[in-house]
Amino acid sequence: MKPVLLFILESCPFCKEALTWMDELKQENPKYADVAFTIVDEKKEPDLANAYDYYFVPTYYIEDVKVHEGIASKDMIREVFEKALK
Repeated sequence: MKPVLLFILESCPFCKEALTWMDELKQENPKYADVAFTIVDEKKEPDLANAYDYYFVPTYYIEDVKVHEGIASKDMIREVFEKALK
């Protein structure tokens, strides 16, 4: 299982939606609860955020590889969980 790094902005409506879908997916599939997420608010941790190459949030990284950037769908987030489990 691979840890996931998620960059967000607290005020971003798309980030809030992504976090809601992440919670829903964990409830729908218990194995997703085992995936370790580190959630970074780029305004609160700008040094860490600036170390990564992205422009839009939410942005997901698995093992320092960007797997999604920008507006997400529930299906896309499911793919992030599945990639993390491999």
